[in-house]
Amino acid sequence: MNRSAHDNLTDAWRDWWQGTRNVDFWATLAWFDITLRYRRSMLGPLWLTISTGLMLLGVGPVYAALMKVPLSEFFPHLTLGIIFWQFFTGAINDGCGVFIAAAPFLKQAAYPASLFVWRMLARNLIQLAHTLVLFIPVALWFGLPPSGRMLLLIPGLLIVIVNLHALGITLGCLCARFRDVPQIVSSLLAVLIFLTPVFWLPQFLPPGRLQYVLLNPLAQLLDAVRLPLLGGVPALGTYWFLLCFTCLNIGIAGIVYMLKRRQLVFWI
Repeated sequence: MNRSAHDNLTDAWRDWWQGTRNVDFWATLAWFDITLRYRRSMLGPLWLTISTGLMLLGVGPVYAALMKVPLSEFFPHLTLGIIFWQFFTGAINDGCGVFIAAAPFLKQAAYPASLFVWRMLARNLIQLAHTLVLFIPVALWFGLPPSGRMLLLIPGLLIVIVNLHALGITLGCLCARFRDVPQIVSSLLAVLIFLTPVFWLPQFLPPGRLQYVLLNPLAQLLDAVRLPLLGGVPALGTYWFLLCFTCLNIGIAGIVYMLKRRQLVFWI
């Protein structure tokens, strides 16, 4: 590596870390985003909980009957599937416009670009917390006992956050340069929901088809956070797949961040 490339890498790392460690700033901005979105609303972010709960009550019994699966088996699976899918798609779609939305900041001062990706992720994590509470009454109603396996949610969620942060950097830069990309991403996510076991159970696939689902990174990420809460353990192959995917994701994001972060202000 020549000196110029080494200096660019060092500067990119320093810029990323400066934004990452400024927790007070991006956490405050994330909370302000939530309060601004629901200002003058009596229930505020609880509308997220209510709307998700109503959707589960409407969809759950219908799909369980169509697939002839006991509701006690299907409803917890569906609940966590919808909750985490909303988190994934919300963070990915917001990541597409993360730097465009931060244009007033980036045009006024030399803020680290990573700061606004963390702001976006913190906002979506707050929304996740408001919907994840729905799983508590579901678990109590269907008799899912607390288990030590549920602690596997912590490493699973960390893997998800790392990947969503990397995707936010890559998609944020790409969408700032090419404004058609957000529509492409949104369309792909609309298709991927049917290729990810959110509304259906993997065991209902014909023999030999499950291997194609395993190539879907969102399905693997969903397994990493859903199975522990259902009392299961993600397969070892899931963690190996996510390790490779995460390394690739971070590598691409690092290259994009190193080469394109200084051009963002001209694109937005």
